[in-house]
Amino acid sequence: MSTSLATRSSTQTLRTLYFVRFGFAVVWAILTIAIARTINPGTVVLLLIYPLFDLAAAVIDFRSSGTTRARTPLYVNMALSLLTAIGLAVAVASGIPSVLRVWGAWAITAGIVQLIVAIQRYRLGGQWAMILSGGISVLAGSSFILMAGGAKASLTTVGGYALLGGVFFGISAFRLAAKGK
Repeated sequence: MSTSLATRSSTQTLRTLYFVRFGFAVVWAILTIAIARTINPGTVVLLLIYPLFDLAAAVIDFRSSGTTRARTPLYVNMALSLLTAIGLAVAVASGIPSVLRVWGAWAITAGIVQLIVAIQRYRLGGQWAMILSGGISVLAGSSFILMAGGAKASLTTVGGYALLGGVFFGISAFRLAAKGK
């Protein structure tokens, strides 16, 4: 397969993955905002599904990258997602502040990785939204950690965070689609 054809195929897979991530994030955010007032079985399932979905998306991204994109940050992202799922499984027993701390640490570290990946992929197009998303993730993660220490710790805020992230994935997907035409 030629380099141009491999890059095009890889970009098409990335575009599809971004559309799927957009849809997942929107549905997940709506469900989380609706039921995450307390830690309950539904909330636990939602909290664990998100990083596991992120892990699956990173695996798909990694497999589709071939030699056209840097893969080391994707390894890091996979490890962060898996560690976050484990951390959240433990944190739910300690309460909302613990969950927000784990989520915040993940948002910060994953945001940094997202910035690196988006900068490396800038020539593919549609990455400015991913750069913004990575930066906002770092800031949001910090706010989750700060919120965990306050009286108004709420899990519904992670729903809003996921919704915004989903919007950025949608924008990038549409930008990649437009560039592909």
